[in-house]
Amino acid sequence: MEKEVLVPQVKDSSFKTDFIMKTDELYKIFLESKGVSTDSRAITPGSIFFALKGDNFDGNSFALKAIEGGAKCAVIDDKSLPVNDNLILVKDVLLALQDLARYHRVKLGIPIVGLTGTNGKTTTKELITTVLSVKYKVTSTQGNLNNHIGVPLTILKMDSSTQMGVVEMGASAPGEIANLVSISQPNYGLITNVGKAHLLGFGSFDGVKNTKGELYDYLLKTGETALYNIDNPHLCEMVQKRTSLKTIPYGLQYEGCQILATSSAEPFLRMRLHSGELVNTNLIGAYNSDNIMAALAVGKLFEVNLAIAIEAIGKYTPSNNRSQLVKGRENTLIVDAYNANPTSMRAALENFRNMERGVSTLVIGDMLELGSESQNEHKAVLDIINKMGIDNLLFVGEEFAKAALAAALGDAACVINARFFKTSLELRDYLIANPITGNTFLIKGSRGTRLERILDIL
Repeated sequence: MEKEVLVPQVKDSSFKTDFIMKTDELYKIFLESKGVSTDSRAITPGSIFFALKGDNFDGNSFALKAIEGGAKCAVIDDKSLPVNDNLILVKDVLLALQDLARYHRVKLGIPIVGLTGTNGKTTTKELITTVLSVKYKVTSTQGNLNNHIGVPLTILKMDSSTQMGVVEMGASAPGEIANLVSISQPNYGLITNVGKAHLLGFGSFDGVKNTKGELYDYLLKTGETALYNIDNPHLCEMVQKRTSLKTIPYGLQYEGCQILATSSAEPFLRMRLHSGELVNTNLIGAYNSDNIMAALAVGKLFEVNLAIAIEAIGKYTPSNNRSQLVKGRENTLIVDAYNANPTSMRAALENFRNMERGVSTLVIGDMLELGSESQNEHKAVLDIINKMGIDNLLFVGEEFAKAALAAALGDAACVINARFFKTSLELRDYLIANPITGNTFLIKGSRGTRLERILDIL
């Protein structure tokens, strides 16, 4: 059923709701606009402003300012605002935004690849977009705008020139992926992997698998196709539970590919495909091989020439503190500090263990939102670090400090030569007073620990 949108019809002290506009009528306004905006401070002239609410703000308060700033109209859900011909009243602004995106997606009629997963979503999305863009006009998720607001905004950025869409979807609680696929309606879906993350919201690892699996459920219901890493036992289990799901397998081992050794001269991930082609990348970490294989699988599906796809991957450079090798002022930095959970932390540490690194320093931030599993998971990471032979160990956050104290009190293996800091700003002050030079750093932690604050002084 189409969403009802209420529009003021007469100018008096309050809104009238005699006339009901449906989503298709709002869609006509959208087609005549310059797109949509949710930030009154950055209005594109001629756009539609959606007055969303947040924990600390109410977009309704900025609706008139948005119109003054050039917005074509503003979609609001506060009846107390003064009547204005350019205000459109709806029952819920967020739902109106999502319904408009859903309607637009149907009208687009283009193939869309949807992807989710615990780790590697954004890098995989970027790689898929890079590969597909050599042949198609692609619109994909910008940055990590992968939630209940970001997904509809991504869909609404697609226009008549868009030939394909790539939509990243994130979740921290059950039902969220189901909502996002109902908006994006992907023809093809991909789950990068599943691991222990956001356990505070999901409740358990099974909760993670069930929620990520909502993408598979949608594809099964609609008769669409899932691409999946057949080397990953968790994904295989999830696929096998959905016996009628159409699938396209891919995988490093499955396809007989090889990860080549790294060195100080060749620090980046390099792979050799079964057919002999060499894949050079600007990515740090063997764990990115799965992301490369996913991008190549999507490229093959859409008939992108393999040599051209490999060339495109070789030109891709990561950003936003994901799998980056950075030359600092005095050190070499491996920056993977956008986020962290037990799975990605283990992968990053394993990669650091195996690389040529010389004198080395770990800067490790807490893994957040692990609920009742937090202490066990932080203790497990400390046990791994203890066996790595790292020269300097610097931890940020209370969880690692508590885990180390518990380990020491219990006569278990505990971290030696380690320093613990409550915040990244405390660590920054320490490094300014006690500079470290000539080291190879691994910087890894959850976004909330803000480890990027120390990058400029290293």
